[in-house]
Amino acid sequence: MRYFAELAYNGTNYVGWQSQPGQRSVQGTIEEALSTILNTPIEVVGCGRTDAGVHAKQYFLHFDFEGSFPQGFDRRINKFLPPDIAIYRFIEVGPEAHARFDATHRAYEYHIDFRKNPFGKDTRYFFPFTGQLDEELLQEAAQLLLEYQEFYPFCKSNTDVKTMRCDLRRAEWIIDREAHSMVFHIAADRFLRGMVRLIVGMCLNVAQGKLDLEAVRTALEQQTRLPKSLSAPPDGLYLTDIRYPFIDAAT
Repeated sequence: MRYFAELAYNGTNYVGWQSQPGQRSVQGTIEEALSTILNTPIEVVGCGRTDAGVHAKQYFLHFDFEGSFPQGFDRRINKFLPPDIAIYRFIEVGPEAHARFDATHRAYEYHIDFRKNPFGKDTRYFFPFTGQLDEELLQEAAQLLLEYQEFYPFCKSNTDVKTMRCDLRRAEWIIDREAHSMVFHIAADRFLRGMVRLIVGMCLNVAQGKLDLEAVRTALEQQTRLPKSLSAPPDGLYLTDIRYPFIDAAT
């Protein structure tokens, strides 16, 4: 039988989702917990590979298991897992269902604080230069992305992907001056490696006058690197919404 699991995690203390020898990963931690409780080796496949320090408010994985879940399995797995990982539900799916390849929609948020927040350490990006930001340019930089379908300028080098094509559906900044914060919202069918953090960095550079918006347009038209790139820190990045045609969004 194949199962999906819906979960969330704080990625601060991990090298990222993917298992790496001798290092603490989200994938490895979950596999250890499942293997222990189910008393058989379990390997999981995730819906994406978040980088070190990146968080997920919603994440899906799948695994195969032929036995029966023990009594109180949902409660026991969360008790066994560390406090920064929570599994919300398990869903029985068809044998061909795939957590990564079957996802039709992915959304991220990037959270920025304008003033120092003692409760936001490792989960938000502290950006004290709010007075330097041109909010109109910030939004224009985000909206420009929606005109394109290929995003080579916003992909980390040495990637093994076969296409730079992404169906971008949302790219928008929500600014809350009273809360001294802003959030970048972006959604697509898929994302390239490091794409969201590079896009956030681009928007901040444009809004500060460090990068011309026409240079961004040229890079997108010609599919070349930006003349000035910035990858925003991982702290403020959250995977927030994954959708499948065969899974109800309700928890």
